[in-house]
Amino acid sequence: MAMRTTRQVKGASTDVQMDRKIRLRNLNEHITCYLCHGYLIDATTITECLHTFCKSCIVSHVEDGRNECPKCEAVIHHSYPLQYLAYDRTMQDIVEKLVPKLKQSEWSRRIQFCHKNNLPIPFDIHMSNPTVMKDTTLMDDGKQQSYHRYDEQVNIFLRSTSCSLKHLKRPFLQCSIHATIKILKKFLAKNLGLGIHQHSELDILCNDEILGKDHTLMFILVT
Repeated sequence: MAMRTTRQVKGASTDVQMDRKIRLRNLNEHITCYLCHGYLIDATTITECLHTFCKSCIVSHVEDGRNECPKCEAVIHHSYPLQYLAYDRTMQDIVEKLVPKLKQSEWSRRIQFCHKNNLPIPFDIHMSNPTVMKDTTLMDDGKQQSYHRYDEQVNIFLRSTSCSLKHLKRPFLQCSIHATIKILKKFLAKNLGLGIHQHSELDILCNDEILGKDHTLMFILVT
């Protein structure tokens, strides 16, 4: 596979367009995971050194007790390395544009895994893949399912650990799995009467670990 780039050279009396082809293999070093050597899936970048890996690869690496970058051995963080991993949407978009069939291949792999383990197919695949929606939007009794949202939902319980903060009247929430900690902080700031601009002064913890503001509930769920 090759990419074509166009460069325009301006002269005194004429413009000349020069085409240059770039082979995908020349870019592989920049769009593949150092750990699994495959194309990046859910590209996740270490904020300390900016090296990028597949999310599942780098999370497994950290959960094995290794808090250094696999590529340059820079320390991610001594206590909370998972907080210094960030989803790199720009890099993932680049990978999917360079390798058009990658996303569909990953969908198929996840669908096969769900079928094999009798798990529900995630709703983001439902919405992005019409074929999957057509085959799986009916319940076992033949009735059509109805959802308020089409992305996967997660139930959370929020409890204040500070004496200076009041408890929420409704501590149980159902949120999109794509919601970030920053959104939850703004929700808390508003409902606790602090003012939405003070959301950065709040910390949300899970299992006694402070959660990064850019982490999604999906990321927290799988880690």
